[in-house]
Amino acid sequence: TPTNILLLSLAVSDFLVGLLLMPANAVKRTHCWLFGDLLCSLYRFVINIILSASVVNMVLISVDRYLAIFDPLHYTTRITVNRVRVCVCLLWFCSVASNSYYFNLLLIQQQENTSYCYGDCLVLLHEVSAYLELVLNLIVPVTAIIVLYTRVFVVAVSQARAMRSHITAVTKQISVTKTAKKSELKAARTLGVLVVVFLICFMPNYFASMGGIDYMSYSTLAFILYLYYFNSCLNPVIYALFYPWFRKAVKLIVTLQILQPGSCEANIL
Repeated sequence: TPTNILLLSLAVSDFLVGLLLMPANAVKRTHCWLFGDLLCSLYRFVINIILSASVVNMVLISVDRYLAIFDPLHYTTRITVNRVRVCVCLLWFCSVASNSYYFNLLLIQQQENTSYCYGDCLVLLHEVSAYLELVLNLIVPVTAIIVLYTRVFVVAVSQARAMRSHITAVTKQISVTKTAKKSELKAARTLGVLVVVFLICFMPNYFASMGGIDYMSYSTLAFILYLYYFNSCLNPVIYALFYPWFRKAVKLIVTLQILQPGSCEANIL
């Protein structure tokens, strides 16, 4: 389905954070960088590609959910599998293209950077680049996610109230009212968790890059960076584990029931 393709793209970007970025950063934090200037620049280049792709994936998922709730009658005709595949390909292409200037900038910096030791692998962003990264990777995505999910919440509440207005029997109305209130609370809770987690993980890193690095200890900077990466660990919890079918599928995999004959016919819906 279109939604699952977006979740797959998000899963790939989050998986790459754990597979490539965290081990490389652990080596960088515990040992001197011994892989040369080229790999240092490439490492920073890949960081920006993967993290920006992860953020844009979250925005696209917000757009997908917004269209599914706001215009459900035309959703299946407008949001097709092929269109979503094209969007995902464009997403990764634009992430590479938009961060390509970083690679040249980092190579120049590594060649000109003679005041630091060979193994530092430092990146010194210009003030304009830092503000541009703040706007593109934090302010714009956060604003889009908040606006879209707020609209989703408002539409979900109005639909729940419309359902209640059509119920005449008292017993049924009580049941529907409780169900509607639960759905409203769940939607509000999901929205709150989504935005709060995103802000907690991303904001300290950008505040540090805006000029507070000189006043922070080495351990504080390491904590801020790993908190930034930790958002990729929380994304599966926020975007997937809320689905009952996903939890059932994970249970089948973890308990190895997927290896049993006839497991493909298991009902997870």
